[in-house]
Amino acid sequence: RDELQGLMSPGGARNAVDCALWDLEAKRSGQTIWQMLDWTPKPVTTVYTVGIDEPEKMEKDAAEHSDCPLIKVKVGIGDPLIQIRAINAGAPNSAIVIDANQAWTVAELEKYAVPLKELGVEMIEQPMPRGEDEALRGYESPLPLCADESCATSADLDRLEGLYSMVNIKLDKTGGLTEALKLADKAQSMGFELMVGNMLGSSLAMAPSFVIAQRCRYTDIDGPLLQSEDCENAMHYEHGRVDVFVPELWG
Repeated sequence: RDELQGLMSPGGARNAVDCALWDLEAKRSGQTIWQMLDWTPKPVTTVYTVGIDEPEKMEKDAAEHSDCPLIKVKVGIGDPLIQIRAINAGAPNSAIVIDANQAWTVAELEKYAVPLKELGVEMIEQPMPRGEDEALRGYESPLPLCADESCATSADLDRLEGLYSMVNIKLDKTGGLTEALKLADKAQSMGFELMVGNMLGSSLAMAPSFVIAQRCRYTDIDGPLLQSEDCENAMHYEHGRVDVFVPELWG
């Protein structure tokens, strides 16, 4: 795995190879991923993601998943205050985080952050376009800001310090679990909180992310719930709770 870091660039292809190597080592050694890391895994709570749509449809989607303790809402097109009010109407007991998908300016962040907090939003993910993060320097956000597209690997952390308080670790960005663990270690040592995310995928794609989820404040590994079918030995999702996966799936 260490040699792989220099042979392939970060991204989805290296992620596939890196996680396959973790699985191979687990199978050859007769150990689980948890024994290899000397960790004791616990179930986690994942967000359920509501995409951008007409407020009425967003409310309906939220209502259909109101059993989920945490809902992540995609914003960036339309009025986010109207959208979050719709989510609150559909799932009044669910906590909310939002993802602005690089769509805002600092002026929009200043306009929306306080009223969004008043509506119960807990965190804003990637408000600024990647590469324009420096505009956040000196801005005191009333809500935690999480870097997503702006943070791919541990090499990005130094320039993000003082701009964001949290980073979203996605294995398709880091290029696998090996770099994801390195990113988590460095980020926490620098005082960043952690989130783990996904770019869709089956339970096989979510299992290595579940490893990182053990260290995260927020978990976003709902990829299989947004697809029509899953793989064999799938992870078990119920009311936002994700149970520890079986070794037959991966690791």
